[in-house]
Amino acid sequence: MSRVRDYGTNTYPQNGFNHHILSVLVQNRPGVLARVSGLFARRGYNIFSLAVAPAEQEGMSRITIVVDLDSAPLEQITKQLFKLIDVIKISELDPAQSVERELMIATVKANGALRVELQTLTQIFEGKILAVSEDNLTLSIEGHPDKLDDFEELLDSHGIVELQRTGRVALPKLDRSSRLRVAN
Repeated sequence: MSRVRDYGTNTYPQNGFNHHILSVLVQNRPGVLARVSGLFARRGYNIFSLAVAPAEQEGMSRITIVVDLDSAPLEQITKQLFKLIDVIKISELDPAQSVERELMIATVKANGALRVELQTLTQIFEGKILAVSEDNLTLSIEGHPDKLDDFEELLDSHGIVELQRTGRVALPKLDRSSRLRVAN
């Protein structure tokens, strides 16, 4: 499957949809995630990926939402989100100006020579082998979602037993003058 990405704009096509990344800072209270996801469901907005965890500020959480822009304009989505009382800040992240990561864990059929091939493939993609059984390997890999897509595509031919991805997390790239080091 061939995908076309245009990282020079604020949106990029993936799997036939235009996506954009929103980083939403919210108060960490019971029911906030349900209200945010409920808003998307009520309005018919499609969420491609959703990740939430405590933020750098005590009592706050950051929700990273990758939204399908074909289901609603970005301006409409942000206006609706700001109507929720627990939403503090919404940052629109340009994929070209962001650092994005995702985690994938997969159990794959692996016996005999296939096991060595999967071990090599996992090393090439800088992944880890988490568990081994007689017939299967459980692997993990983290990185840019494109890297995970490529790895998953290669694993497909080996027979994926189970697979789980965390959803995308993203932050703006640091200003070049304030960077101390670059990490992959």
